[in-house]
Amino acid sequence: MATTRLMPLHVGKGRDISTAVADIIDYVENPKKTDFGKFIFGYECDSRTADAEFLLSKRQYANLTGRNRGADDVIAYHLRQAFKPGEVIPEEANRIGRELALKLTKGNHAFIVCTHVDKHHVHNHIIINSTALDCQRKFRNFWGSTWAVRRINDRLCLEHGLSVVENPKPSRGHYGTWLGNKKQPSFQEQIRMAVDEALAEKPKDFEEFLKKLEAAGVEVNRERKYLRFRVPGQDKYTRCDTLKGDYTEQAIRERIAGTRTVKPRHASFPKPASRVGLLVDIEAAVRAGKGPGYERWAKVFNIKQLSQAVIWLKEHGDMDYGELQARAAETTERFNALSSQIKELESRMNENGELQKQIVSYAKTRAVYVEYRKAGYSKKFRAEHEADILIHQAAKKYFDSRGITKLPSVKTLREDYAGLLEQKRKAYAGYKQARSDMKELQNIKANVDYLLDVPARHEAREKSGKSRQ
Repeated sequence: MATTRLMPLHVGKGRDISTAVADIIDYVENPKKTDFGKFIFGYECDSRTADAEFLLSKRQYANLTGRNRGADDVIAYHLRQAFKPGEVIPEEANRIGRELALKLTKGNHAFIVCTHVDKHHVHNHIIINSTALDCQRKFRNFWGSTWAVRRINDRLCLEHGLSVVENPKPSRGHYGTWLGNKKQPSFQEQIRMAVDEALAEKPKDFEEFLKKLEAAGVEVNRERKYLRFRVPGQDKYTRCDTLKGDYTEQAIRERIAGTRTVKPRHASFPKPASRVGLLVDIEAAVRAGKGPGYERWAKVFNIKQLSQAVIWLKEHGDMDYGELQARAAETTERFNALSSQIKELESRMNENGELQKQIVSYAKTRAVYVEYRKAGYSKKFRAEHEADILIHQAAKKYFDSRGITKLPSVKTLREDYAGLLEQKRKAYAGYKQARSDMKELQNIKANVDYLLDVPARHEAREKSGKSRQ
């Protein structure tokens, strides 16, 4: 079962066509969303240089037809295709996306299909060049195109053994409106669930309630005027008062006092796996204005973290301090080495991609530049073909600046890029594990330093704090 949505893309305010095309393609090709480019497919274009190729086709269209609608022109079409969780693997989703785009465009338009795997549901982003391959006409959104796309999509789903949406209705709602109870709760919903769970344990006062929230994995922040919460995976804090209804700070205090009775709406809140955290600097917190309640909580929290550090050492064969130091240094060294390796691979990939882009631009504008030379560098000819001539000259300047006298084949560059991408993907898998191991061992070592009263423990804690950031 897959839902679809077709959206025309315009230039917008404050942008030119080049920026607008590059922005949308950069978003859909995000390496973190496409497993580092594994699930990207380009039809009649190189996915790494698609923005330049789309732009070039539009300039050729303007030169051939003389048509230019300005800011109202549709530069591309964004087709979004979302699948029901668990019904399709990314590879198959990408193939279905290709078939959908081919049937919609009849193979007359270049497009890229990017399958995103960063969410709980696999979904495709398909960017279709509005200009046809012959650069003489454009794809025009027609009345009822939404239903046409849905019919094509439903047919493809049936052919691949997937379910279809029964009795669909056009909607501007979120993907979750038809996903039902299987959708992932929002961060605000997760906070409300945690609040209900904490209140179900009957805290005696508001301070105890906040401690229960923190024990459940919710980060509590009282540095500003308003109380704020943050759950695992959330980037920004959520102000308590924005939760509204029975979940504002005043409402929660009333629920604790028993003056407000509410039936909890949620059954459970997923608790994250416990990790060894850094100790809280209680003295600094008190100097910053924290009250006795916070001080009591911080003491309990520190005792728990020290206990977890000791348990970790026991679980790893009663590791002594020297072994702990060596292991912490080893994981830090591995993390730094992988980080440097990934940066080097990214630099080489960027150079490779830019070279491919320039070669494609050079090849596509070479015929125009040859005619320009035959015309004796005529000003009239240049005025008529200025865009192509500038692109060709820019590519030649790029090759000269890097001392390239013989251009490599695009096929060879693509193979090299794929090899670099695979190396980066493998390195990044190890990088994430190394980062996690480094943080944990640094926290454990800092806590053990505190237990052993190591003189330099404050310096170690500061370094560990910087690493966590």
